[in-house]
Amino acid sequence: MAGTDWDKEMKKIDKQLESISDDALISTSGSKGPAAKARVAEVQRTTTTLGVFARLILVIVLGIGMLFWPYGMRCGPGLFAFLFASGMVVVGGVWSAVWTWRHRSAQAHALSLLLVIWGLVLAGLEILPRTGYAAPTKQHPATWMCS
Repeated sequence: MAGTDWDKEMKKIDKQLESISDDALISTSGSKGPAAKARVAEVQRTTTTLGVFARLILVIVLGIGMLFWPYGMRCGPGLFAFLFASGMVVVGGVWSAVWTWRHRSAQAHALSLLLVIWGLVLAGLEILPRTGYAAPTKQHPATWMCS
């Protein structure tokens, strides 16, 4: 290997590449046949985005509804129910993000990711004061269970 003249070897390769047409260099063996392309087109044509947006709207309604949580969430069962619902916003956001990614809906996908962040923020507002990472307040005390 030490005695190999790499400049000469590279010139040989360049000459071989120049003698081959561009079409011959680009492999077409991986391309799909007409039947496979027709199946993909049929699936895309019959798939509606109604299901994708229905999932997204359900999670949006839940995320907005969390602002109007009707139960006490300072401690005890109300807190755990709120944390569960916040977790469902995160799960629903991931669920809709997967579907919006599959259906190539960029704006809906971004909204799904924002819903994931929204659910994490809601849960974080309740969890962080109770674990010592944020200052407890009257609305968010440092206790999990009611006395």
